[in-house]
This record gives sequence, structure tokens and C-alpha cells, in this order.
Amino acid sequence: MFCIWDDLMNLIPKENMGEYLLSSEIVDFDNELLRQKALELSKGAKSNIQKTKIIYEFVRDEINHSSDINSNDVVYKASDVLNEGHGLCFGKSHLMAALLRCENIPAGFCYQKLSTSSGKIFHALNGVYVDEKWFRLDARGNVGEINAQFSLNEEKLAYSPKKEIGDVDYPQIYSNPCPEIIKILKINSKLDEAINEIINLI
Repeated sequence: MFCIWDDLMNLIPKENMGEYLLSSEIVDFDNELLRQKALELSKGAKSNIQKTKIIYEFVRDEINHSSDINSNDVVYKASDVLNEGHGLCFGKSHLMAALLRCENIPAGFCYQKLSTSSGKIFHALNGVYVDEKWFRLDARGNVGEINAQFSLNEEKLAYSPKKEIGDVDYPQIYSNPCPEIIKILKINSKLDEAINEIINLI
């Protein structure tokens, strides 16, 4: 299930929020080490906004993007991303959602289609419900000119899709990760092979 990203985001029926709080095979916040990390990170935080900021900055800054460290390992399940200390944008978004859901903060998944030197590729980030509204946050990790920040007023994401060259900023916030991408991550043991298949999805 998903909800539409528009001016009515703060009017999403409360009964739908449960979908953004569930544990799953990928967002496995029933994992004990992951739950302990969520508790450690949120200790002392006085509001869900503070918890969200702390968790976001942990995933952004302390969990490496696999490509930034030249890893060719495929890591995508939330607990594995935490244990290994790295993942693609997909894995990092899974971890961030899991940590937030541990703290009963609704979190989902958003996608962009971006241009790269190899062609178009999908990019994952998170939608988070705090202060009675949905916000998008991108924990990809800052490197080079990428400068994503925690912001509840103006989006400060890792990338700005360029419509004029065919990029797309998809308007949905999904309660579950994209199944096509998960399937590719599951069947490939090498990251470069997985990325090639993700590129071929488009």
C-alpha cells in the first residue's frame, strides 16, 4: 500500500498508519541487535522529531554507502546493513525504516529515477511521519557535492531529479520496499551485477 505525496499528506487516515509500522523479512526490526541500537540511539530524546533526527544522522553518517567504500557485497536486509555497516541506498533506507519503526514512528519508502554515466537507475529514500505530517529524508550518505540534511521545512535530499533529461521523482510513499528491486538484490551475490540488473529495470 502507498499514499500520495501531495498537499493532503497530513490528512492520511490514521487507520492506514499501521502499514508503516510493521516488521517484515527486509525491515526486520524484531532483530534483537537492531532493537538495541534503536533504544541506544533514542535514549534521552524528548520527542519523535529528536529521535528521527538522531536515527537519520546515524544511518546517513555511520552506515557507509557500499559504492563509497568500493564494496561489491550485496547487503539489503535492515539487520544485515547494521551488522555489516554498509549498504546501497536501498539497504540504508531499509535500516532507517526499521530503526524508526522500533520507536513506533511510521516510516516508508520513496524512489527516484536518476541519470548516471551508466544510464538511468533507481534511488531509494524514506518517508517519515512526524509532527502529524509526512516528510522525506535521504540517508544515502554525503560525499562530494551530495549534502542531504535533516529538514522538516524544506526538502534537502541527496539528489534533485532533472525532469528535462528524463529523471523522475515518484510521488508515492510505500509501506514496503519495491519487490522488483528486492528480488534482484536477493538473487545476486555481487553488487555490480545487482546494479546492472536494476539499471535494466528501467
